[in-house]
Amino acid sequence: MMKKLFFTALLAALTLQVNAQVEAPKDAPQLEFALQLKVTLGQAFSIENTQHGRRTVIPITGGTFEGPGIKGTIVNGGADYQLANAQGRTELEAIYCIKTDDGVYIHVRNRGIIANSKDANGNQSFYFRCAPTFEAPADSKYGWLNNSLFLCAPSFSQGFNGIVLNVWKVK
Repeated sequence: MMKKLFFTALLAALTLQVNAQVEAPKDAPQLEFALQLKVTLGQAFSIENTQHGRRTVIPITGGTFEGPGIKGTIVNGGADYQLANAQGRTELEAIYCIKTDDGVYIHVRNRGIIANSKDANGNQSFYFRCAPTFEAPADSKYGWLNNSLFLCAPSFSQGFNGIVLNVWKVK
């Protein structure tokens, strides 16, 4: 009888929690523009029908970047590794290095999602966002890149043969 009473009370408490409305906190994180990367790309190739989906590799051949207090070039030799499934979702991981104008190398690992799907109303939707991480020398003026979270909104620009990555620091 005691067990039954306990489980009835637990079920009632869980039901109240599910039905309770949560108000969004007023202190939501803010974004601060960090930098824009203009990445040039090589010829992509794919490995079809792997056990995980279609694997596509896009070589990163160079480019430039600039933001408040940071500027330089993208080092040739990285790549964007993408894994697409049949439902229109692609996971990506781009791994490459950048070099600042004052000669400091910084490693970049940018993970993201591309999703072609339908919204709640059944309309076609496209989602493409990433979260880059940086590895800069801790004792350099770029050490701040190591200790922050970043969000990226990729885009394509007419007249530029590559991808443009706008990066914001989460404050």
